Amino acid sequence: MLLPIEGKKHKMPEQSPEERIKNFNEVALGYSKETAIAEAKRCLQCKKPTCIDGCPVGINIPKFIKYTAEGRFDEGIASLKEQNSLPAICGRVCPQERQCEKTCVLGKKHEPVAIGRIERFLADWEYANSNLKIQTSPNSPTVPTEGTKNTTPSLMNNHVKNGKKVAIVGSGPASLTCAGELVKMGYSVTVFESLHIPGGVLSYGIPEFRLPKEIVRREIQYLQKLGVEIKCNCLIGKTFTVEDLFSKGYSAVFIGTGAGLPNFMNIPGENLNGVYSANEFLTRVNLMKAYKFPEYDTPVKVGKKVVTVGAGNVAMDAARTALRLGAEESYIVYRRSEAEIPARLEEVHHAKEEGIKFELLTNPVRIIGDEKGWVKKVVCQRQKLGEPDASGRRRPIPIEGSEFEIDADIVIMAIGTSPNPLVPNTTKGLKVGKHGIIEVDSSGRTSLKYVYAGGDITTGAATVIEAMGAGKKAAKAIDEDLKNRST
Repeated sequence: MLLPIEGKKHKMPEQSPEERIKNFNEVALGYSKETAIAEAKRCLQCKKPTCIDGCPVGINIPKFIKYTAEGRFDEGIASLKEQNSLPAICGRVCPQERQCEKTCVLGKKHEPVAIGRIERFLADWEYANSNLKIQTSPNSPTVPTEGTKNTTPSLMNNHVKNGKKVAIVGSGPASLTCAGELVKMGYSVTVFESLHIPGGVLSYGIPEFRLPKEIVRREIQYLQKLGVEIKCNCLIGKTFTVEDLFSKGYSAVFIGTGAGLPNFMNIPGENLNGVYSANEFLTRVNLMKAYKFPEYDTPVKVGKKVVTVGAGNVAMDAARTALRLGAEESYIVYRRSEAEIPARLEEVHHAKEEGIKFELLTNPVRIIGDEKGWVKKVVCQRQKLGEPDASGRRRPIPIEGSEFEIDADIVIMAIGTSPNPLVPNTTKGLKVGKHGIIEVDSSGRTSLKYVYAGGDITTGAATVIEAMGAGKKAAKAIDEDLKNRST
């Protein structure tokens, strides 16, 4: 019998580094029932819980943790899904250490409660037991259904329809959250996805070892069973415009097309064969199922030595993926120090365990190719840190005469992404700001009436949970505006 540990979180079981670099299976293996209960008992059940303030979607964290501590997992997952339709995803990829866990009272003197790990446990427990009815928002008009423990529930769409249709453009975390909230409010919701499978960055951007595609598929199926319709291979801006959607009878349109346009450094040699954007590299691996090799023979050239430029979560994903695809050496090249690395601490820790080599305070200045036009070397320059820049991080300053070379077969640019301009460019009157982001108010309303937006298309690249928070706010705004609509 495990007992609560006052000072430290219960450890997450993991594959060993030696084992996991040879496969694409999930690194973190999840809590057992006993560990989840013991960890949940660490929660102080504060009268004024600050952890909720750190959650972008406003989950009642003490409530689901209390149920977990008491072994009432069915009520725990039901409580979670009152505010979050994607708990299995959030429990895996959300940066809890910078959000809910950062504001946990226990964390002032000890390690905070492992909120994300408990969330993941409940979501995985639900799937394993298949004993929960579809949850709805507390104020949603629904026809009640009965759920019974240890039985497969009826997953019928039991929501009372209000006769209004809403179109969702894109199927990433902001869009899926907005869709889930709206369908529970009684709207008929259709999601339009340009690719052949839904999920957006959840499907094409995050590697299998961090977020298995089966988990994404399950969460999307849950939304479909709620009543969300998903149409793939439909590129808004080409197949239909936003204006076309209104002519088809949709009362409102939410744009959640993300930020999938890769950024480059514009340095010499960046157009050589063997230079990928992280977006292209991870999309090929994920959508063409390189993680199932040799069952799927994916055309991704890796080579023996890979250099990934950048140090966010995407950079860690790319560098670690390259290792699993057979690279002998995989480097992270980052122009600032370790203290400024934007990736999750957990991802950096895993990367180091797996043998990723970090070249910090280093910036590429040129890529050298061979006689056939393929990458051969990356010329880098050492940096020192100056005063903080607009991001709040200390600005890197080149050190004269410090150039050196790293041998490389492949270079992956993971220095951020920008919004795809297709929808803004084909939507007359839609106000767009700096770097191509769609301008919205605090609730996701755009410059056009009954057109809303949220997620990376409005902020630039951010986190999954921040996008979900934006989708939730936009759903509320859509509901308010359509209820107040005179015609």
